[in-house]
Amino acid sequence: MPITVFIADDQAMVRQGFGALLSAQPDISVIGDAPNGKVAVAEVARLRPDVVLMDVRMPEMNGLDAARLILAAGGEPPVRVLMLTTFDIDDYVYEALSLGASGFMLKDAPAEELIRAVRVVADGQALLAPTVTRRLIADVTSRRATPRTRPAALDALTPREREVLELIARGLSNTEIAEKLFVAEQTVKTHVGKVLSKLDLRDRAQAVVLAYESGLVTPR
Repeated sequence: MPITVFIADDQAMVRQGFGALLSAQPDISVIGDAPNGKVAVAEVARLRPDVVLMDVRMPEMNGLDAARLILAAGGEPPVRVLMLTTFDIDDYVYEALSLGASGFMLKDAPAEELIRAVRVVADGQALLAPTVTRRLIADVTSRRATPRTRPAALDALTPREREVLELIARGLSNTEIAEKLFVAEQTVKTHVGKVLSKLDLRDRAQAVVLAYESGLVTPR
C-alpha cells in the first residue's frame, strides 16, 4: 500500500509543487490538501492520511493549533504530522514536537529530503534533519527559566534503555545506535519501544524533548 499524504499550506504553489513531487513517487499518494489549519483538521479526520505536511503559519487556524487537534484525536493507525517552516525556526516548532509532531523540515530543503522525510515519518522512525532539530531543542531549552521536573519514570529505565534514550536525543537513528552499541537493529527497536512505553511518550520526538527538558541530555 502506498504512503498516503495530506498537504496543508496557505501557498497554492507550495501545495501543488510538493504534491506533484510526491505523487511522482511509486510508493507515495497525495490524497488531499488544504489552505489553512481549519480545513486541514476536518479533511484529515475524514481522509486519515499516514502523513500530514503542516505549514506552521496559516490563516484561520495556524499549523500548531491544527496539529494539536489532529494529534489529540488519536486513532489507529496514527496520523503523523511533519511540520513545515521557513528559515525562521522558532518556538512554534518546538511546541509542535512537544505535542507529538514527528519532526520538522525547512520548505527549501532539497526534493530528495522531502521524499525521504515522508518515508521516514510514515515508518515512525527518527526525527527529520536530526542535527537541526537537536540544535533547535537545545537552544530553546537553554533559554527556559526553569527546567522541567525530572519524571520519576526515568528511574524505571534500565541502564541500556537510558543509554538508548540519550542517543535518540543526540539525533542518532536506530541503525546508528545499533552500530554504536554493537547490537542488532531489532534490539534497538525493542529498547526504543520500551523507553516510549515506560515514559508514556507518543514517539521519538517527545523522547528528545523530554531528554533535554529533564536535563538527562545537555546541549553541546
